[in-house]
Amino acid sequence: MAEQTIAVVLAGGIGQRVGAPAPKQLIEVGGRPILAHAIAAFDAHPGVDTVLVVMAAGHLRTAAALAAPFGKVGGVVEGGDTRTASTVAALRALEGHPDTARVLFHDAARPFVDAAVIGRVLDALEGYDAVAVGVPSSDTIVAVDEDGLVAGMPPRASLCRFQTPQGFRLGTVRAAYALALADPELRATDDCGIVHRYLPDVPIRVVEGSERNLKVTHPLDIVLAEHLARTPAATDPPEAT
Repeated sequence: MAEQTIAVVLAGGIGQRVGAPAPKQLIEVGGRPILAHAIAAFDAHPGVDTVLVVMAAGHLRTAAALAAPFGKVGGVVEGGDTRTASTVAALRALEGHPDTARVLFHDAARPFVDAAVIGRVLDALEGYDAVAVGVPSSDTIVAVDEDGLVAGMPPRASLCRFQTPQGFRLGTVRAAYALALADPELRATDDCGIVHRYLPDVPIRVVEGSERNLKVTHPLDIVLAEHLARTPAATDPPEAT
């Protein structure tokens, strides 16, 4: 029996930094809510079997209506106040699935994830239990101490910016969160960070992301997202004849 692949679209936040009256994942870009763009990417991918949507409290009915046209959506559940709490809500909803299942966690605020990125994550899960998506950092990144002074300057060539989806064997991410939730000092911003901290012997494979895989966080990102929604993704140039 083929292993099942579940895509979890995390839309539990309210996006206060965007400054919109409703959660940012409900803002329309290109005539379509950001959440619908994200769901559509996984619904259309042949490697994904089912999609689970984790939505902010008070907006489940709206999310369910947006998800209704997509045949692979298997449920809409309520998220938590933090990214970590929303992932935990998703893991709770997946309790009946085996540890061997593949699960992809994706930020709903990234509406333009494409099939190629999803495919690279799925391919990497054939050999790894944890997979991240990254793009090279074009900026110099520095560590700054509490006095505002530069404390470290890692080589830029070794740095990348993480995106989503992040992929896992379900048993791996379950085990990592079981340890994390028992830690009173838990601080995390993404799921690979949880695995890296609590299961340090599990290697995390990083695959190539895309600059189009923008995360909508600030008001300017809405402008960029609107532009991307109306600009077709670049394709390989035709071969010379």
